[in-house]
Amino acid sequence: MLIHPMPDPIALHLGPVAIHWYGLMYVLAFALFVALGRVRIRQPHIAAQRWSKEDLDDMLFYGMLGVVIGGRLGEVLFYHPLEYFANPLEIFKVWRGGMSFHGGFLGVLIAMAVWARKAGRNLLDVYDFIAPLVPLGYAAGRLGNFINAELPGRVVSDPSLPWAMLWPDNAYPLAPNPVFLQGLRHPSPLYQMLIDGLLVFVILWLFARKQRPRLAVGAFYTLLYGCARFGTEYFRTPDWETTVLGLPITSGQVLSLPMIAGAIAMLVWAYTVRQQGRAPLQR
Repeated sequence: MLIHPMPDPIALHLGPVAIHWYGLMYVLAFALFVALGRVRIRQPHIAAQRWSKEDLDDMLFYGMLGVVIGGRLGEVLFYHPLEYFANPLEIFKVWRGGMSFHGGFLGVLIAMAVWARKAGRNLLDVYDFIAPLVPLGYAAGRLGNFINAELPGRVVSDPSLPWAMLWPDNAYPLAPNPVFLQGLRHPSPLYQMLIDGLLVFVILWLFARKQRPRLAVGAFYTLLYGCARFGTEYFRTPDWETTVLGLPITSGQVLSLPMIAGAIAMLVWAYTVRQQGRAPLQR
């Protein structure tokens, strides 16, 4: 049996300013975006599209806005609308956690569409370029969730599971006498960090190292993440759950289904319809 380490969510104090681990995970995510992007622009099939470091830095700014605004609005609208509308100032306290990946995903798509128009780039090339840069940032965000003791897992069916964990109840102070949720639980943020983040990154990075049809890389990431998230949701306590065709389905799975369906359609288009009249990749 493991006990959640319950680290202090504040990493350090700079005078009156408190720097939270959750915020630092976003800094790490954006740094990984730049570092991986600089590797990616040197890949021969990407270099042929004449990507530059300036493009990367410019996209990062737009992407940051998309992640933060979209992720927070997604959390508000998809998961806890009544709670946030009753306390609207809580919407702006992003350092406490509470960001929706699906909202951030939509936010980044919109932000990249704006940037592509400004830069004169083909939007589909932009999506293909940034897709492999996203999963490790997602993994950093899930590590932030774990540090904050957010997103507890479901109670394990087998208490002898070596990594089953006592999870603190954030409705109560963590010190000096923390209160724990009932039952040993799956450390679901770590599952999602490893599977939805690291595993998806490895598969997608290998796939994207070679020239693929336009939109194939972006669509493949959408498919990989949607399937991975659908699976890991079975180990996470859902924000809400319903029944479809007699089977339970969680909020995260409901939001992932359109990603999976859309990704399959995009892959079919990329490898069939698009290939029939493919134009050279260019600005």
